[in-house]
Amino acid sequence: MNPPLDIAPFTSWSGGKLPLVIAGPCSAETEDQVLQTVKRMVAASDGISMIRAGVWKPRTRPNSFEGVGAIGLPWVKAAGNAVGLPVTVEVANSGHVELALKNEIDVLWIGARTTVSPFIVQEIAEALRGIDIPVMIKNPVNPDLQLWLGAIERFTQIGITKIAAIHRGFSTYEKSAYRNPPMWEIPIELRRRYPQIPIIVDPSHMGGTRDLIYPLSQQAMDMGFDGLMIETHINPDKAWSDAKQQVTPEALGAILRDLVVRQPHLEHNEFHTLHELRAKVDRIDDYIIEMLAERMGISEQIGQFKKDHDLAIHQSERWAAIVKRALANGKTGGLTEDFILKLFQQIHNESIIHQGKVMGK
Repeated sequence: MNPPLDIAPFTSWSGGKLPLVIAGPCSAETEDQVLQTVKRMVAASDGISMIRAGVWKPRTRPNSFEGVGAIGLPWVKAAGNAVGLPVTVEVANSGHVELALKNEIDVLWIGARTTVSPFIVQEIAEALRGIDIPVMIKNPVNPDLQLWLGAIERFTQIGITKIAAIHRGFSTYEKSAYRNPPMWEIPIELRRRYPQIPIIVDPSHMGGTRDLIYPLSQQAMDMGFDGLMIETHINPDKAWSDAKQQVTPEALGAILRDLVVRQPHLEHNEFHTLHELRAKVDRIDDYIIEMLAERMGISEQIGQFKKDHDLAIHQSERWAAIVKRALANGKTGGLTEDFILKLFQQIHNESIIHQGKVMGK
């Protein structure tokens, strides 16, 4: 059971405008670079809600640019003041927290490399005890929902009520078009468990290239997430970090203008048609569960037969025939091959478990 979370309404601290758009350079490089980026962003778009910039950059390998450090904090704050917007920076330890608070940074975020360590998350949380500053928490590098939820809970347990989650995708060894594949099912599950936690999508880190920022941003809006964090630089190709995934202020403006923002809810008189369609989906889902349960009952009968005749559980020819038939039917129904393979692999795994229970008796 999920513990109750005392979380303030998102619009009470995010400026009231949805979707929330957080934009700015990956790294604060110079005072002028931060200021000019921010001024051009605001000139190119009126949809920006908050300014971001990294001053401490956790890098995979040493001798890479790891940020300008604390000297960049007043640059970021001054840029935000110049355009009348709040600012946010990443903090990775209690020392960072102290310096960020001293420089009146409005919102803190916890990076993906920090979220993976409960010890460090707890250290940062303790540094904020008694200070109800907004905190945004990125998902951990690897796909681990429990670790993400645990980090969120550590902050709520010390009294932070202004909380948001940032979805920046997950690392994988599999070949992918994305730097960090979205794995949308994980933030969707987070929302199911804690619907009151706003979710902001970071298409810059997710895609890894600027041409993927718009389509990923649109997907985020299509799924009803609450905001975007987009890395923006006055000269992205010359950026000192993550050059490929940053866009110009003008490109950011074009992305935001082209976005179609979906309504999270319908007015009552418009809801009837949607309710009918959802009811049909619910009936089909119930039927699917009933059919799967019936299938597993038959699998247990097959398991008993195999036991009586000393047959192995897994029959490779039979499995190949099931997959071939499913793929053909799926193609006819307009379903992707990847979906069918994943679905039937799960069904097959469950079937083996049921057969194994019978054969182990």
